[in-house]
Parts: sequence; C-alpha cells; structure tokens
Amino acid sequence: MATIGFIGLGIMGTPMARHLQEAGHAVVTSRHRRPPAADLLDRGLTVVETPRAVAEAAETIILMLPDTPEVKDVLFGENGVAYGPAPGRLVIDMSSISPIETKDFAKKVRATGADYIDAPVSGGEVGARNATLSIMAGGSQESFDRALPLLQLMGKNITLVGDCGDGQVTKVANQIIVALTIEAVSEALVFASKAGADPARVRAALMGGFASSRILEVHGERMIKRTFDPGFRIALHQKDLNLALQGARALGVALPNTASTQELFNLCAANGDSGLDHSGLVRALERMANHAVA
Repeated sequence: MATIGFIGLGIMGTPMARHLQEAGHAVVTSRHRRPPAADLLDRGLTVVETPRAVAEAAETIILMLPDTPEVKDVLFGENGVAYGPAPGRLVIDMSSISPIETKDFAKKVRATGADYIDAPVSGGEVGARNATLSIMAGGSQESFDRALPLLQLMGKNITLVGDCGDGQVTKVANQIIVALTIEAVSEALVFASKAGADPARVRAALMGGFASSRILEVHGERMIKRTFDPGFRIALHQKDLNLALQGARALGVALPNTASTQELFNLCAANGDSGLDHSGLVRALERMANHAVA
C-alpha cells in the first residue's frame, strides 16, 4: 500500500479519498479553508501545512479542485506541489479546468522530473460515493498505467484519450452534452406541466422511449420532486461552459446552444440559485413561463 496525497476534499474529493483509504492506502492532505470530514481523520488521514509538504510525503498526488486558478496555486504557488521532491512523483489532476492551461501545467511539472496526468471525472457526487465515476485521462501510456490502479478505486469507465490536456477537452465536451440535455429535459417538463399533464407520468412514459436518458431519469425526478441539493452545483457547470465557450472562440467554432444554455445558468445565478444542483436550470425556464413544474 502507498501514501497518496489528496488535495481538494470537497463534495467530490471526500468520497474519492475515502475509497483510497478503504483500499488500504494512507492519505495525506494539506490544510484548507474547512476541516476534512471526521471519518477521513478517523481512518488515519494526515493533515500537513502546505501542498509542498504533501508532495514531500507522497509519491502520487491527486488534485480535486474547483477551477484553474486553484490548481495553479496548489501546483506553483508559494510552497506548491511543484517545489516538493519531484523525481518519480506522479501528479493526477482530477479537477475540471482549462485544457490550454493544463498543457502548460503538465509541461512545467514534467520539467521538474515528475509526471502529470489530467483525469477529470463525470458522475457527480453519486458517482464519487459509489466509485462509479467516468474518468477521462490525458497523459503518457506509462503514467496512465501507473495511475490506473488508483483510478479504478474511484471509477469504472476509465479511458486514456490522448496526451495531457485531452482529458480536459473530453470533460468539456461531456459538460456541453450534459448541460444541453438538462436544458432539453427542463423545456419538456415545463411544457408538459403548463399544458396540464402530470409531469411525473410524462417522465415515466418518456423513460420507455427514445428520449430516455440518465439525465431524464435522475434530474427529471429532481425537477419534479424539487430536490435541488447540490450533487453538482450550477456555479461549477457555469465554469465548465465558460471553458467550452473560451475554447470555441480560440478555435473559431460556433457553439450556439451551449451559449444559450449558459445564459439560462446565468439567469439562475442572478436569482441566487448558483448553489443549487445543475438540474435547478429548470427554474430559469419556470420563471420565464411563470409556471413551476409540479
């Protein structure tokens, strides 16, 4: 068993680190704004002062952070991971961040003698808890093979897409599909409910047809039952769609429906809903229809 550094013990990171502990690995983290979960500490989680100290204690360091600036700070800020003993270290960034900056981060980390994989995930809090995350990796085959036994403790569908940055490209593509499907389900249920049909029965009928999807199953139920406790917050999906739109501008690609869905997320945020689960997108359409799905 190994000592694994894990920085970013939030909604997703906490259950992911728990799976590593349950497999017998020792886990070390750095101090953050909020204390780690009590059960991680009960299982022997070690808390050190800085990300650099994490790198000094562990041969593999996993990051699960909210956005690009946080990853940059943890890696290259004062007492960052990159300043710890590097030769032989493997950094696995499982955050969802900029593909362009990921390539730069990987280049800098590799220059220290360590290796780097970007391995963002899909599946939300439920997937993190159940160790069923889909993991999209970018890096060398050698580093992927080294990381795979750890990734298999946290996910099921694990794919090496290409070199560093390609995992993040895949995650952005995933988030486009998820956002647009949530928007489609929202429109359908608002329409059905406004027309006087029972949205729960409409959803049940659609689940047996070509419109069936995991999002209709899970998020459609959230919309009907009004259970918007965050599995994946609107604010984080806004961040991911910003990455998509920034990338599209750089590539000269038009993403018109991504842009319109981002505007609906923006409407939610403007009304104080940025902390809701991303299925709460339906509330933007409900406001425009002056009708709530019920």
